[in-house]
Amino acid sequence: MAKKNVSNELEGVIAQMLKPLKGLPLSVVIEGLSGCKAIGFNKRSKKNLRVLEVLKKAAEIAFNEINKEGIKKKRANDVGNAVERFVKEALNKLNYKADIPKTLYGKKKTGGYPDLMFIDEFGRTHYLECKTYNIENIDTTQRSFYLSPSQDFKVTRDAIHFGLSFEVYVAEILEDGNLYKVKNWKILDLSKLILDVKYEFNSDNKRLYDKKLILAERKSNS
Repeated sequence: MAKKNVSNELEGVIAQMLKPLKGLPLSVVIEGLSGCKAIGFNKRSKKNLRVLEVLKKAAEIAFNEINKEGIKKKRANDVGNAVERFVKEALNKLNYKADIPKTLYGKKKTGGYPDLMFIDEFGRTHYLECKTYNIENIDTTQRSFYLSPSQDFKVTRDAIHFGLSFEVYVAEILEDGNLYKVKNWKILDLSKLILDVKYEFNSDNKRLYDKKLILAERKSNS
């Protein structure tokens, strides 16, 4: 009887996990994961408006530099990571100290949210996520933003969370990919971004290819 009760409880837990959570503001998620506040952008704040002006200048600098060089990638999805370097360099040119955020344990992680942290002239920390978009699917439900929980999270301070996203297009088709350039940009207040959570089960190669699971295989002598 006890085993049956445990089985019923597990079925209930898994059934609950299959129901995604929806409509969570990023500000709530950030505070829940890190204990730090994702501060909304106050348009009445002169300091905030000053930061926005510098971000707009940085966006224009990055825009021009990207279009000078172009970004060579096989997939459009990989362009988003490439624009980060241009944005970081632009912010530093404008004396906004920009770098990869340090985690709770003092490490610099390139992967995961957010991409960059920068400090304004008032000594305040801000976080910035760099993105790209295709104008043809900007109004669709295609997933384009991801935030994964981590025991060593990159958000360690109360801050405004900005997004800087560039509209990309294929400027030239190459033999081994495409040359991408940008047309426009958008600066976003990510504290208001609404998120959904969808659970997933996962494993790794060590467990997937465990000898106990293998029923048959071919082994080459060479």
